[in-house]
Amino acid sequence: MSLSQSLDLPDLDRVDTLAQELALLQDKGKRRNAMLGSRHVPVVAIHLVELMARSLAQEGHSLITSGAQGVNAAVIRGVLEADASCLTVLLPQSLDRQAPEIRDQLDSVLHLIEKPEHDELSLPMASSLCNQEIISRCDQLICFAFHDSETLLTSCRSAEDMGKVVSLLFFD
Repeated sequence: MSLSQSLDLPDLDRVDTLAQELALLQDKGKRRNAMLGSRHVPVVAIHLVELMARSLAQEGHSLITSGAQGVNAAVIRGVLEADASCLTVLLPQSLDRQAPEIRDQLDSVLHLIEKPEHDELSLPMASSLCNQEIISRCDQLICFAFHDSETLLTSCRSAEDMGKVVSLLFFD
């Protein structure tokens, strides 16, 4: 066995990506974090998501999410408890198309972006486009998903392809 085989070195095309990820993790500056996740989430996980979002906002990091129930609603609650100015919510469609309980929560969001031009699209298609825009605006994606959450997993792969740091946490 040669020395290079025993070290399990990363492929050369991944070295730049690894260096970028390490630099971002060591950076003490403020980051733009996207937090996305499933609509159907265990209650304990909701509390953890709120705590993480609140902690990031208290540290002065900005957060961007979408307006769905579940993980995204937990992110919104967590950030609003800490610092509403740190939060941006990008909706996949217009505000009218959101569930009533989410609309009430969105009243407190200072930076709310609607996409009425996506109202004629199916929700999965509009959500996919929304996730892509959210990812384009962030440095790091934190995603909470199930192993069969196709839209979220596709968004994570896309974020990796864009060179974003991706933290993917599974519920199952």
